Amino acid sequence: MLVEPKYGGNIGAIARAMMNFDFTSLYLVNPCTLDDECYARAMHAQPILDNACLFSSFTDAIANIDYLIATSSIESLNEKRHLRNAFVLHELAEKIGHLEGTVGLVFGREDYGLYNEEIAACDALLKIPTSEAYSSMNLSHAVSLVLYTLYIQTISPKKRRTIGKLEKEKLYDFFTDLLEEIRYPKHKKENTEIMFKRIMGRAMPSTWEYHTLMGVFSRAVEQLKHKKK
Repeated sequence: MLVEPKYGGNIGAIARAMMNFDFTSLYLVNPCTLDDECYARAMHAQPILDNACLFSSFTDAIANIDYLIATSSIESLNEKRHLRNAFVLHELAEKIGHLEGTVGLVFGREDYGLYNEEIAACDALLKIPTSEAYSSMNLSHAVSLVLYTLYIQTISPKKRRTIGKLEKEKLYDFFTDLLEEIRYPKHKKENTEIMFKRIMGRAMPSTWEYHTLMGVFSRAVEQLKHKKK
């Protein structure tokens, strides 16, 4: 939800960001004219502009939203002043998936943001951590960052099978064989084997990566043994 946005270009850029991150419902409260710049900046997200819900008052806009999250660059560091006690973005992203019903993200005017009474009508306040030297972000940039952060919480990482204990032991044995074949200094051997084990532990190689490494090591060992004959 954008409350009294003043620049069509910002609205268009926000529509584009919404399409990038699978958000479709745009609420506009007393917006400026959705001009040519607005549609140009929306690019292929123009249907989001065409289907935007327009409201003449903030009260009407929030009437059917179950959970409202206001946004502001200004927060209170005094926990007794509850109005502007804010979530930071990563905290909200972790919690929002557990909410039921319709969730509304409310962004204020480019110059004044949201008024206190509008923030008071919301269930929570969100702040994007920014530099103290310049805390206020461009409206479209702020919306894009929030939508991106929420979107990545919905993406299930592709599961890949990592190698098991037997595969790891076989990989380490081949590495040891390689060290033997190249006559690696004995006083360095143990430490180098541990280093390799730690590297593989951090890398957590997949099955495909394991077989590739095994192919390299086994071929190298075979060729070194052949040269000795």
